[in-house]
Amino acid sequence: MGACFYEKGLRFECQNCNYCCGVEPGYVFLSEEDIDRLAAGLSMERQAFVDTWCRIVDMGAFKMVSLLEKENYDCIFLQDGRCRVYECRPRQCETYPFWAHVLEDRESWEREGQSCPGINKGKLYTKKEIEAKLSSRVENNPVIIM
Repeated sequence: MGACFYEKGLRFECQNCNYCCGVEPGYVFLSEEDIDRLAAGLSMERQAFVDTWCRIVDMGAFKMVSLLEKENYDCIFLQDGRCRVYECRPRQCETYPFWAHVLEDRESWEREGQSCPGINKGKLYTKKEIEAKLSSRVENNPVIIM
């Protein structure tokens, strides 16, 4: 197998367009760690956080915990164009756009760039940094309810 397409790194710098935080319907699946961090960041008890800010998504054979969305599909924590919980945001948000399906190949990366104007701009992330973000997603699995 040849070298991965991001062997020499990839550039990304958030342009604050908020596209990844809304516009289209989607899910921000939460891990146990995410829930604990968000609840603490909002000074709430864990269950109160889930009851107030989350929804249970039926995936067929199992269910997952996701943040709520507003009627316009924006994340419930997107307020005046800014993330209200940025300092304790979920791992899914923290690692974007360095997600496995976006990093499958150069074409996937460029396709994501059609929606995200920060792709191929700004800071150069090394292969090591990119793989650390990928690993942190794998190590921080979303909550699955059977």
